[in-house]
Amino acid sequence: MGVIGHVYEEEEYHTKDPREEVIEAWYMDDSDDDQTLSHHSGQKKFVSLDKLAELGVLSWRLDADKYGNDEELNKIRETRSYLYMDSIEVCPKKLSNYEDMIKKFFEEHLHIDEEVRYCLEGSGYFDVRDYSDVWIRIWVKKGGLIVVPAGIYHRFTLDSSNYIKAIRLFAGDPVWTAYYRPYADNLPARSIFNTHTPLLFFILQ
Repeated sequence: MGVIGHVYEEEEYHTKDPREEVIEAWYMDDSDDDQTLSHHSGQKKFVSLDKLAELGVLSWRLDADKYGNDEELNKIRETRSYLYMDSIEVCPKKLSNYEDMIKKFFEEHLHIDEEVRYCLEGSGYFDVRDYSDVWIRIWVKKGGLIVVPAGIYHRFTLDSSNYIKAIRLFAGDPVWTAYYRPYADNLPARSIFNTHTPLLFFILQ
């Protein structure tokens, strides 16, 4: 089933998922232009949230206006043991050493724990590598919560709005340690991605 103006990975695209109003994903081009641009690849090749889940990237749509007393958020925290929570604002006026930090966020890296972000205001891009090592750009807007799994190479940047306020969640004590290529290739957390070949990824599609 075709959709004018979009090319989807699936031959038939499912009924619109409410999460897609706050989380969109697509394959990126190879341009080194302004990182805050959308960087769609070719004919805007979108990636479904189900495909992201195959990479371990989980997602929810929540009501950001009631995050302080949200039963659904509390259920996610309890189920996934997210004991620690704080918030961060990323923009030139709110983040100390903004220029250095935004460059650091955009360096390709991984963590040995999940990275969990819940957008309360604004929006931003979380880029992840698929099993074929190709970049997928994930646009997270107000109300979108994503889990970036341990071991996946990723990076973050603001979009053209130049602002995001997000909650950070952790299972246990907060850890922000980033591991960069090529050192990170040999970490145990990376093993699940190293054992998936491009052929297997195509079969999964």
